[in-house]
Amino acid sequence: MRTLNRVLALILITCLLLPVSGCTGSKLSTQDKKVIIKVIVKKKDASFWTVVRMGAEAAGKEFNVSVDFDGPTDEKDIDGQIRMVEGAITEKVDALVLAASDYTRLVGVAEQAVREDIPVIIIDSDIDSDKMYSFIGTDNVDAGKLLAESMLGKVGENCNISVMSFIKGAASSDQREEGLFEVISKNTSVKVLSTEYCNSSEDVAEQLTENLIQKYPELNAIVCTNAYGTVGTARAVEKLGKAGKIKVIGFDSTPDEISFMERDVVQSLIVQNPFNMGYLGIKYALDAHQGKSLPKRENTGSKAIDKNNMYEPENEKLLFPFTN
Repeated sequence: MRTLNRVLALILITCLLLPVSGCTGSKLSTQDKKVIIKVIVKKKDASFWTVVRMGAEAAGKEFNVSVDFDGPTDEKDIDGQIRMVEGAITEKVDALVLAASDYTRLVGVAEQAVREDIPVIIIDSDIDSDKMYSFIGTDNVDAGKLLAESMLGKVGENCNISVMSFIKGAASSDQREEGLFEVISKNTSVKVLSTEYCNSSEDVAEQLTENLIQKYPELNAIVCTNAYGTVGTARAVEKLGKAGKIKVIGFDSTPDEISFMERDVVQSLIVQNPFNMGYLGIKYALDAHQGKSLPKRENTGSKAIDKNNMYEPENEKLLFPFTN
């Protein structure tokens, strides 16, 4: 009996000293560990970023990776976004998908991630670095040109306009303005009365629009470069009884914007493809993690949509991704 007890004790000690798989038969190899991809956007709970999240999570299911989605509650919280990227580095995630709130301030922490072998894919808004693996998003200069062309089509060349932009210094904001003013500069009969910045706040855009309408009775149109500016502008125009008299040319396709367009408060929207940004962000992040080569830039496109063509099948897919 003593001999048997010694044998059993020896077996027990051996099992304790061996790796867990040695006694259980399970295989906990690194190959079985699920890839974790962190997605950090400009503002977590907003319609545009909700659609980005849908695309990311669809890709996560398709490619069997874990998608951790996050972002500040305020798009101007650049420091908060930087801390989130620092947290992803500390967590040692396998890859990072980032929509940067600032073209320059996110560079340092994003390049730090790359130095620590975390591939970084940029979506929507670029940063001033050539170290990123890929950029996926709208060609914002082209989208700005399309915005101007749409305005000219709805208002005509002989007009007085104001521009409702969002955050000065954000790449997407600056680039859309660049394309917009490039086209406008070729039409000398278009007079730009002012350029405003709503800081991605609907309430600020609404107040700025009320001020513009009071200050410029000759105002024919307001051209908006993002969703917050569009919604705030449309609210003020409708509230002051100026719907149709002052044209609103907007950007993006939130439910509020679509409703304003159906009511003829907004005359046209430049629509992006946020679902594809999220989907391709995850796909490219996984490819980068696996050492595959990637295109440096992927244009997800933009399209001018108005009340006349919004229910065409291809446009419905862009406007109503929740149900398509």
